[in-house]
Amino acid sequence: MRYVFFGTPDFAAIILERLIAAGLPPALIVCNPDRPTGRKKIITPPPAKIVAQKNGFPVLQPVDLKTEDFKSEIKDFDLGIVAAYGQIIPKEIIGSFKNGVLGVHPSLLPKYRGATPIQSVILNGDRVTGVTLFLMDEQIDHGPILAQREFRIQNLESGIWNYETLHDKLAELGGDLLVETIPKYAKGEYKLQPQNDKDATYTKKFKDDDAYIDLEKDDPVMVERRVRALNPEPGVWTFQNNKKRLKILEAEIIDGKLKLKKIQIEGKTPQNL
Repeated sequence: MRYVFFGTPDFAAIILERLIAAGLPPALIVCNPDRPTGRKKIITPPPAKIVAQKNGFPVLQPVDLKTEDFKSEIKDFDLGIVAAYGQIIPKEIIGSFKNGVLGVHPSLLPKYRGATPIQSVILNGDRVTGVTLFLMDEQIDHGPILAQREFRIQNLESGIWNYETLHDKLAELGGDLLVETIPKYAKGEYKLQPQNDKDATYTKKFKDDDAYIDLEKDDPVMVERRVRALNPEPGVWTFQNNKKRLKILEAEIIDGKLKLKKIQIEGKTPQNL
């Protein structure tokens, strides 16, 4: 099937590279527009666009998916695949693909629907997570499940598994699961399993205030989890005695106590302790 890949950040780029390497590339890639990044606000293409251009695939970066121009661009494709696109796909766009739209979500749905499943798994101390392929509908992370792959988190407390490492692992699993599933889906060799809404849990977007910690009052285990879950964004922080902001970049638990391993004082470079 000729399909359109919707995806923008690193999670999407990792999956896209997996699909291309397996000989299952999309016919078109749709991602968000280039954005200013860094202190100098340099206009930068998103990771999925960089992968697409490196491999010579066409890219669209619409601001609005509901325009007639965009609808005409995708009208002849069989399937859509969405992996961390960054915008809600309108119902009319989902309905324009005769074989539907498959979503890739980094959790075992219906658990952890929403924007921050990876952070939430770490914060809750879960030892099992995974990825889900599902047939999208107009509700967020809601449609029937096509396939899932479980990932057991070993050595959770070792510090190995933080947001970035778990993010990359789940993206790789998502790409591999798509590679296995797309040919079967094209042949009709699949079963859809409706999600049980009674078992659904939901995540939220974490803001700067969510990443504040009090080193004297907060539970050390929860602080360590926050450090692993909420770095690099929004970034865990507290105040020093002089009221300067202090970022906590790495920490560990030793004999039940919190030990800071890497910090950054406001206005200075990161330092190891």
